[in-house]
Amino acid sequence: MKKVFLSVLTALALTACGQQNNNEVSSIASQVQQEIKAESADNAPTASAPVAASAPAIIGLDIRKDNLGGDFTLTGSDGKPFTLSSLKGKVVILSFGYTNCPDVCPTELLTYKDVLAQLGDKAKDVAVVFVSVDPERDTPEVVGKYVQQFHPSFIGLTDTTKGRDLAVIKQLYEVVSAKSAIQSDTVYVVDHSSGTFLLDKTGKPAYMERYGMEAPQIAADVEKLLSE
Repeated sequence: MKKVFLSVLTALALTACGQQNNNEVSSIASQVQQEIKAESADNAPTASAPVAASAPAIIGLDIRKDNLGGDFTLTGSDGKPFTLSSLKGKVVILSFGYTNCPDVCPTELLTYKDVLAQLGDKAKDVAVVFVSVDPERDTPEVVGKYVQQFHPSFIGLTDTTKGRDLAVIKQLYEVVSAKSAIQSDTVYVVDHSSGTFLLDKTGKPAYMERYGMEAPQIAADVEKLLSE
C-alpha cells in the first residue's frame, strides 16, 4: 500500500515545473483510492478486536520498509566527487530539482532553511542535499551557488557523466523527471518529482515529506530521526 501511495505522490508532484497529464494523474489517484478503501475494509476493527493505542504520529510517509534509496556519488560545487555516505551520522534532507525551476524548488529550499532554524543547535547534525535533475545546464558551480543563496550549508550536487549516474540515482529513489516546453537546447522546463526524502543517520530513507508541508512539520520528523 505504501508503495502505491508513494507512486501517486510522485505522479501528483510531477506538475509544478511544467504541464500535467490530468487524465493519467486522475487514473492513478482513482487506483489509490480503491486501494485505500480495500485496505481500510481489511483492517477495520471488529467488535471482538479492540483498537490498539496509536503510536506517536509521524507527519510524513514512513518509507523505511520500502525498497528505496542507496549510496551514490555525484559532483559537488567544488568540482570534486561527493558521496552521500560521507554524511553518515547526520540526518539528511534530500531533494531533487533544478536551478531554473520557477516555483517548486525555491519554495522547498526556503522551507528547508526554515527547518534548520526550527531545529536550533540540532541543525548541526542535519545536512540538506539538493540533486540537480538538469545536469546539462546545472554545472557544479551553478548548482553550488544556487543552493547557497538559501543557506550557506546547503549541498548542491550534479552529474558530470552526461546523465548516466543521475539515471541510476533516479531509479534508486523512484524520482521522475523529463524536459517539457522545449524552445531550444538551453530554454526548457523540467517536470520533476517534488517532495523531500528524510534519511536517517545510517543513510537509509525513512520518511517522505510531500510538497507543501511546512517547516515545523518537517522539523518534527527530523527530530524523531535525530533522537534515534
